[in-house]
Amino acid sequence: MKKIIQTNKAPAPIGPYSQAILVGSTLYTSGQIALDPNSGELTLSSITLETRKVMQNMQEVLLAAGMGFENVVKSSIFLSSMKHFDAVNEVYGSYFNEQSAPARETVEVAGLPKKVNVEISMIAIKAE
Repeated sequence: MKKIIQTNKAPAPIGPYSQAILVGSTLYTSGQIALDPNSGELTLSSITLETRKVMQNMQEVLLAAGMGFENVVKSSIFLSSMKHFDAVNEVYGSYFNEQSAPARETVEVAGLPKKVNVEISMIAIKAE
């Protein structure tokens, strides 16, 4: 049985999807962008600040499911340009222990919602 995970501390869905779905002990998150959940404003002044906001939003979704970044087993990072890879990687990496970091792919895409530069989704497992 699936459980919808919803928090007002992360941006509300703007379409027919949920912030995350918990199935058993596995959490599947939707992609997060650098949207402020309170003001609806995007954080686009720098790729570093944009990525930090994405990770903060993701952290709130994980917390709403009773998890944290230590529970993440897989991440998908979508970039508007691979020129952002190093900056995104530095911010992203600061949220994980390098020895136990999740599996991940990073891909450049033709376009992201609201013309953002980075979107990240994750899969996390809650320890039994």
